[in-house]
Amino acid sequence: MKEEIKLRSKLFALAVIKMTEELPRKNSTFPICNQIIKSATSVGANYRSALRGRSKAEFIAKLGIVEE
Repeated sequence: MKEEIKLRSKLFALAVIKMTEELPRKNSTFPICNQIIKSATSVGANYRSALRGRSKAEFIAKLGIVEE
């Protein structure tokens, strides 16, 4: 299960990055694209951080950040 979520979050981030590369290159789209990419990649990063939790309580707390 852990590996599946890690893989799915990675594939999601890559798909979002690919999608943003298809958007028109305008000054107005740069901040939006950057925020979308940060949001998409943070899911996987925060999940990996949760897996490194030192206790069950810490894991659950960090998983709450992933959910946000």
